Amino acid sequence: MRIAVFSSKPYDRIFLTRANTAGKHTLSFFDTRLTADTAFMAKGFDGVCAFVNDCLDAAVLEMLYKSGSRLVALRSAGFNHVDLAAAARLGMTIVRVPAYSPHAVAEHAVALLLSLNRMTYRAYNRVREGNFSLDGLLGFDLNGKTVGVVGTGQIGLIFADIMHGFGCQMLAYDPFPNSDAKPFIKYVPLPTLFSKADIISLHCPLTPDTHHLINSDAIAQMKAGVMILNTGRGRVVDTQAVIAGLKSGKIGRLGLDVYEEEEQLFFEDLSEQVISDDQFMRLTTFHNVLITGHQAFFTTEALTNIAETTLANIDAFESGEGAMHQVLNAKCAPQDADGARTAFE
Repeated sequence: MRIAVFSSKPYDRIFLTRANTAGKHTLSFFDTRLTADTAFMAKGFDGVCAFVNDCLDAAVLEMLYKSGSRLVALRSAGFNHVDLAAAARLGMTIVRVPAYSPHAVAEHAVALLLSLNRMTYRAYNRVREGNFSLDGLLGFDLNGKTVGVVGTGQIGLIFADIMHGFGCQMLAYDPFPNSDAKPFIKYVPLPTLFSKADIISLHCPLTPDTHHLINSDAIAQMKAGVMILNTGRGRVVDTQAVIAGLKSGKIGRLGLDVYEEEEQLFFEDLSEQVISDDQFMRLTTFHNVLITGHQAFFTTEALTNIAETTLANIDAFESGEGAMHQVLNAKCAPQDADGARTAFE
């Protein structure tokens, strides 16, 4: 099959080409995002391969269909950026990567937590400037602290397991508790988690119920100085409410690997440009905020799994044989970042 790969970076080319070892498919790589303005580039291709920040709304899908594409191969687990109703109407097949490396995302969340707690990013810059003062770098022992996990798919459970190893007390919220959860995880109502947790880590999918789950009302229920981590989906957090929480001191530390308006920012080098997103730039002014550009998934193991599963999906679509991880309709059970079923429906 001829596949147009959008939002491709050098690492995408390396891993997808490696997975296409037999050269069975012709992969054409495009740096640009897939949008209504760039969909014409897929003309004559049998399908497209898209990433999390590509636009796959009804207008784009119709353009792809008219250009001859019948397959959309997502190299991601999430599919909230796809108009599934339009895809079904057009008879287009949407496939995804349901699991690649839940350890990668969970471990990155822990990395954000540790860096924020001990302010290692500030210390690094100070030492390079010859400043060895410890003022402003005060952290706290993790042992004995209460950590709340929102969403207990594979990633959430792995994160909880790691934090339990630090001696933390683990609370979790999920409308339908995961039977794989270990005994040290105590499921509680969401308001209880908000009020009891010293650290809150978000591992839930983006659904109508979780959109802006962290808003001003939720923050008001939290402990003063709470640490909030989000490695799930950007729009789970209301950025304006979080900024207000940072300004008031209610939020003591904030770690983000996702951002609700990240489509125009992440995965690009904008160092020579003026960033016009005022909300994002406001976040960067806080010394107690650490932001990474959607890199939690970015490990050798995860990229290998993403590429191999993507090519296997394309193989199965073409041959009609083998496993194909198809997204059937908009009522599919939500998925967390590694594709494990979570209970938010």
